[in-house]
Amino acid sequence: MKFKVYNTKESKSKEVISALGWCNNEEIYSCTDDNQLGKWTSTNREFMQVAKLPDDFVPTDLHWLVPKVAAVNSSGGAGSKGSDTLLISSADGRFIILNKSARVERNISAHSGTIVSSRWSPDGAGLLTAGEDGIIKIWSRSGMLRSTVVQHEGQIRCARWAPNAMAIAYCQGSFVAIKPLAANSKMTKWRAHDGIVLCIAWSNNTDLIASGGEDCRYKIWDTQGSNIFTSVSDDYAITSVDFSPDGELLAVGGYNMLKLCHYSGWSHSINRFNQEVIGSLYSISWSTDGTQVTAGTSTGIILFGHIIERQLRNRNLKAVTTGRKTITLQDIVARTTDTLDFSERIIKWELGYGHLVVATAHQVHIFNENYINTPIIIDGRTDIKIIILGKKHFLLVDNNYIWIYTYTGRLHLNPRFPACQSQIPHLNNRCISLGLDVLAVRDHSDQSIIHVFDLLPGATRQEEPYTIQSKSLVAEVAVCRFGNPDDQYLVFIDVNRDLFITNVRSGSDYIVHKIGTQVCTVMWSSDTNILVGLHDSCYSVWYCPGESCTDPTLIALTTFTFDTSEFGKNITLENFEGANVTFRSSGAIFTVSVKSYCVILHKLFADNSWEKALKLCRLVQNQILWATLAAMASKRNQLDISEEAFSAALQIDKVNYLSHMKDLDRSSSEQMAENSIMNGRAQEAEIILVHNKKINEAILFCLRMHRWSRALELAKKNDTGLELVLGERRKFLQALGREEYDPHYLELQ
Repeated sequence: MKFKVYNTKESKSKEVISALGWCNNEEIYSCTDDNQLGKWTSTNREFMQVAKLPDDFVPTDLHWLVPKVAAVNSSGGAGSKGSDTLLISSADGRFIILNKSARVERNISAHSGTIVSSRWSPDGAGLLTAGEDGIIKIWSRSGMLRSTVVQHEGQIRCARWAPNAMAIAYCQGSFVAIKPLAANSKMTKWRAHDGIVLCIAWSNNTDLIASGGEDCRYKIWDTQGSNIFTSVSDDYAITSVDFSPDGELLAVGGYNMLKLCHYSGWSHSINRFNQEVIGSLYSISWSTDGTQVTAGTSTGIILFGHIIERQLRNRNLKAVTTGRKTITLQDIVARTTDTLDFSERIIKWELGYGHLVVATAHQVHIFNENYINTPIIIDGRTDIKIIILGKKHFLLVDNNYIWIYTYTGRLHLNPRFPACQSQIPHLNNRCISLGLDVLAVRDHSDQSIIHVFDLLPGATRQEEPYTIQSKSLVAEVAVCRFGNPDDQYLVFIDVNRDLFITNVRSGSDYIVHKIGTQVCTVMWSSDTNILVGLHDSCYSVWYCPGESCTDPTLIALTTFTFDTSEFGKNITLENFEGANVTFRSSGAIFTVSVKSYCVILHKLFADNSWEKALKLCRLVQNQILWATLAAMASKRNQLDISEEAFSAALQIDKVNYLSHMKDLDRSSSEQMAENSIMNGRAQEAEIILVHNKKINEAILFCLRMHRWSRALELAKKNDTGLELVLGERRKFLQALGREEYDPHYLELQ
C-alpha cells in the first residue's frame, strides 16, 4: 500500500501554504502567507481564487466544519454534502468564521499572540483556539467565549480535540498533555520527544495520539501517556501528522517526505521528493472518505495523493487497487487475472465468501467470483464508510443508515434502534458485527448496551431488537459466522478487557458468561464456531466457547494459549479462514494454524454426524477433541457419547453424574431437567419440572441449588413439602453456625 502523489500543475504562490483543508471529497481550500484563500479540485488539480483576506490578516490554520449527517450531492462529483462554515486563524491573535460564499460572519480577537491551532469540535458545537501565549480557549459556534481551559507561560505549538470532545491534547516544548474538560479532573502530561514537539493528531476510532518533533521521530501514544511506537530517526524534523477518518492509517510529513503508516506506527511506504525541492510539509489533511490526502508545503506547492496497491486476500482470491478507479482481481488457483474498471472513484471495498463488494461515490458493485464480468449494481448508495461481508448477506454503513443486502442486490433490512441516526457517524468495525443470521450493534450513547437484530425472514427482532446489558462499557462486539440457527453466539470485550459470551437465541433474558481476561481483540472463524483472541504478548484459541462457557472446567480444557513474543510488537488480527489465523506485526504477515481436527469436528457437529465425530476422537486421542465432543454432546443430550468423551477427558465427576442421568427414564422431565443443570441452565431445569407438575422434585432441586427463597415459595404456593424445606434450612444454618436471617423464614418461626 502506498500513496500515488501528484504536485500542483504550477505553483500559484511562492509563499508558504500555511493551512489547508477538505471542504468535501473533491475540493480543497488553502491559505497562503500572501493572504489568498484558494480552492483546488482533487481530480484535475485546478486552482481558483475564492477571496483575498485583509492585508493585516496572516492565516496560520484553517478548518472546515464537517457535517455529521451527509446528503446526496445532486451536482455529482463531491459524493457528499460539503461543509459550509470555515474557521481561519491568524498571526495577530484573531480568528474569523466564513460561510461558503467567503463572507466573514465573525471576526474575533482571541489571543495576544499568534494562534497556532483553531479547530471545530467533533460535534460541531464549538471550537478551540490555541496560541503562542500559552492559552487554549473554547468558544461557542457563534464566537462567544465559553472558557479558558489551559493557561501556561510556555508556547503551545499544536492542539487537537478528543474524538468525544471531552478533552483537549496539546504540545508545549518537549511535552504532550491531555486536559479533560470535566470539572476537577486531572491533567495528564508526559515528556514525548527530546526536542520540541511540532505536531500532534488524535485518532477518531483507535483513541491513539501521534506526535512528531524536532528529534526527527514520530511516536504513537495511548491516552495515559504510554509509548506504543517510536520511529527510527529521519533526516529532518517531522512537521505534520494526521490520522485518516476511520483511524486505520496515519500520514506523516517532513522535509521532502510523505510517509503512509499503519495506525500503530509501522510504515506501509514512503515518498521522497528528491528530484524537486518540495520543502517541509506543514499541514496534512485527509479527505472525509479516507481515500485521499493533501499536504501544503513551505515552497507554496500543494501535494495531492490517493492510496493504491491496497491488497485484500480471501482463500484463492486476491484483489489489488491499481488506480483511483481500477481493481485487479486474481484467482491464484486458476491463475486468471481480471481488471475491473469503474466510472467513479473507489471508496470502500471488501473481499470474502466468493464475492467482491466495491463502493464507489454513488454506487455499490457486487461481483461473484464465478461471474466476474456481470456485476450487480446498486444505485444511490453514497458515502459508504463500512462494508462487512457475511455468509448470506453483506452490510453497508453510510452517514445516515445501516443497510443489509443479499448478494443478489436485494435490500434485506434497514435496521434501526432508538436515536440510531445520530449514532451512525460514530460506528466503526469494532462496535458492529454481522453474523450468520444476526446483527449486533453497540449503542454509542450508552456503551454498555448491545442491540441484537434477527435477520431471519419474518423475525420480530428485525424491527424491535433485543438488548444485552453489560455491567461495564463495551469496547468490541463479534457475532459468530457459522453454525446452526440455534447455535449463534455473541462475544464482547468490555473496557476492563474481560471477554464475555452469550447465546443470541436465548431470548430476551441473555445469560452472559465470562470466558477470558486481558483480551485486546477477538475474531470468529468463517467456517466454524472457533474463536481466537489476542492478548498483550500471547493469543488464545477457544475451540468450543459457546457450548463449554457454562462450565469453567470445560473452558479450561478447550482453550489453549500461545506465546507471540516471536511475532514482535503491535500485533493485529487480520483474518481467520478455516484453520488458518493471520496476524500482522509491523507489516509482516504471520499465519498460524489451529488444530485441523477440531475444524473437522465442528463440521461434523453441524451435520449431526455423531458417530463420525466419535470415530475421529478415538482415532486422534487428543484431550481437546474429547473435551469439545463432550461439551457438544452434553448440550444436545447425546448421553452415551458425552459419557465416553468425559471419561476420555478424565472428568470423573461428570461421568458419575451422567451415570445418574442415564438411570432416569429416557426423555423424562427429570432427565431433561438434570441435563439442563449440567449445561448450566438452572432456571430452565426448574421450569421443566414445574410445567410437568413435578413440584416435589422442583423443591428438591431448589434445595440442592441452595435457592432457599424459591424452595419456600414453591412449598407454600403448592401446599406441599413445607416441613422438608424448613428441616433442610435448619440443617444448613446449623452447619454454618448461624441464626436465621431470611425474613420469609423468620415469619414461619
